[in-house]
Amino acid sequence: MQPNDIRPLAVVTGASSGIGFQLALLAARRGHDLLIGADEPLEQAETELRVLGANVAAVRADFATRDGVDTLLAATEGRPIAALFANAGHGLGHGFLDQDFHDVQHVINTNITGTIYLVQCVGRGMREAGQGRILITGSIAGFQPGSFQAVYNGSKAFIDSFAMALRNELKGTGVSVTCLMPGVTDTHFFARADMLDTRVAQQSDKADPAEVARAGFEAMMRGESGVIAGWRNKMQVALSRVMPAPRLAEQHRRIAEPGSAEPQARPFV
Repeated sequence: MQPNDIRPLAVVTGASSGIGFQLALLAARRGHDLLIGADEPLEQAETELRVLGANVAAVRADFATRDGVDTLLAATEGRPIAALFANAGHGLGHGFLDQDFHDVQHVINTNITGTIYLVQCVGRGMREAGQGRILITGSIAGFQPGSFQAVYNGSKAFIDSFAMALRNELKGTGVSVTCLMPGVTDTHFFARADMLDTRVAQQSDKADPAEVARAGFEAMMRGESGVIAGWRNKMQVALSRVMPAPRLAEQHRRIAEPGSAEPQARPFV
């Protein structure tokens, strides 16, 4: 990626579609050049982003691995990173004992290991420079015992907590950390997680990824600690704080258990 002294550089993972692509669009519209990454094809995203006037480099790699993250970072060619959108992640449906452990490990390594390795590498450079913004995509799933999504929800509980702790550690350094916590969003998440036969996947009022990304981007620009995207999700998290865990797990079962899909299914709140 060729240096540009005028436009700051933003790095976005999970940028091929969904929330990540929408975050990249917002960064481009705000005058950033882009380094985008995903483990899926990026050609269409790259083309659309260039139309907005951004210089765009794309890296297709598996961010569950350190090699994948290192490949992404090498593509900066030493250029300072002004904003990091650590958005890569995916889910996994079905009961834990029925899952292939290779798939389980890939969720953990993508959502947790690769994410925090990327954040550490970029965060060190930002701290040395005395400036920078980091947006980490967590989830309201981190507040709920996720029956039939146990590993995914557990990974997001880690990420939600990690983001808040790192933010506190970076007080006074000029580097801000913001956690974006979406709920059910209209992306490829459920297809990739093999959850299309579930009630939650068939929910008709999923959030627009553009609106979710906007909430996260604006919270990051304001330097806020975190944002729960959508009033319904805010209410759901509030209830999660007072409702007994066994009841939360049972409610999650109703929407995530394989075969639970219903016509015009409605989410629990």
